[in-house]
Amino acid sequence: MPVIVIGADTPGGDDIVRRLLAREGQVRAFVSDRSAAERLRPLGVKVATGDVSDDSHVGAASTRCFSAVLLTQAASDGRERSFATTPDRVIEGWRSAIGDAEVRRAIWVSDSPIEAATPEHVVLDPGTAGLAEKIAELDDAAEF
Repeated sequence: MPVIVIGADTPGGDDIVRRLLAREGQVRAFVSDRSAAERLRPLGVKVATGDVSDDSHVGAASTRCFSAVLLTQAASDGRERSFATTPDRVIEGWRSAIGDAEVRRAIWVSDSPIEAATPEHVVLDPGTAGLAEKIAELDDAAEF
């Protein structure tokens, strides 16, 4: 089943994408950094490059994905965000985007609680040991 990693160009994003690629299924990434896109495409990742605060672009990239891995660091780091003025508004846009795209499972990587926007929802701390492995296990699980 397809999975998208939103903010795959944040620290740890590469590890998560690579771990998800180690199993069967399509892996997509949403990034702002063009060099990250160029690094991921040869690995077989379908990459969307854009502004992480553009929820319509995030939603379009998430269409027909079963799972979304959302790295909230991308909502607050130094990248340009033209469509939302605060990290909370970026995250709210993501919640709306994945809901509209009918993503079934959301795996949030955040140090703050996130309201559910999908039928299955979990929040992992970015400091979780073996984070990429844990995300792959959750994505592969029959249900949460």
